[in-house]
Amino acid sequence: MDAFLLSQYVLSGLVIGVIYSLMALGITFIYGIMKMINWAMGEFYMIGSYVQYALLATVLGPGRWWIALPLTMGAVFVLGLVTQRVLLRPMYVRGIERRDEYATIVTIALMVLFRNLAVVLGGPNQYAPRDYARPTTLLTLPISGNRFVALIATLALLALFYLLVKRTWIGTAFRGAAQNRVGIQTAGVDVLRLDMLAFGVGVALAAAAGALLAPDFLVYPEGGAISTFKGFEIIVIGGLGSILGSVVGGVLLGLIEALGSVFFSAAYKDLYGFVFLIGLLVIRPTGLFGERERTV
Repeated sequence: MDAFLLSQYVLSGLVIGVIYSLMALGITFIYGIMKMINWAMGEFYMIGSYVQYALLATVLGPGRWWIALPLTMGAVFVLGLVTQRVLLRPMYVRGIERRDEYATIVTIALMVLFRNLAVVLGGPNQYAPRDYARPTTLLTLPISGNRFVALIATLALLALFYLLVKRTWIGTAFRGAAQNRVGIQTAGVDVLRLDMLAFGVGVALAAAAGALLAPDFLVYPEGGAISTFKGFEIIVIGGLGSILGSVVGGVLLGLIEALGSVFFSAAYKDLYGFVFLIGLLVIRPTGLFGERERTV
């Protein structure tokens, strides 16, 4: 294989890896603030793809994806606020002892509910949104307009998320809650309201991933299943609770899948990431950027 072709596969892996990181970022952000795993994250991804498709197919048209994307994220953000307020807040205000088990049961029930609602409302069919833009070239890589749009939008969302967390007062509150939920309350922060916002932001990121990848990965009720596996794979690689780890893990996974498809077989693309994950856990059980749990 010559260097030119290898560079194309590397760029392809980087592009899809950056887009993968959106889902992982949402998962790890919710975990960092609320200390729970949202097993229904893939369904919020799926809902995002459906909302995006509905807006583009019936109201806006494919050329206005840049309007549909924030509308989709806003709709799923509100859904996340309501879901957290009604179903997840009770585990913090009613003295539930096994919060992790409660959260697991509730989010798995949500996963089943949303998936079946999608079948009832949209049918079991697969929908293919029209292309967002014309094909172009990224350095040495010919890339579809859909994938290029997804890359640019993802980079913009990652930049906005960074500014939110690092440059705003609510971002300071998020970082404080991630470090010490009890301590942040002594500073006058309403941690329960902060949980609502964190959950809404996390599921909105997943919805953005679903909206951006809808033209390539299609829109259907089980569309979030693969993205869920990828997301959890990434956060284990990067380290659970690490925002930087989510981005780095996504890029690594994209590269490993792309290079594995070249040097071995594309039929086993999803296997290469798991092999890397197992090898990494043997060497570093906490992931690349994960921290050891304090015991004293």
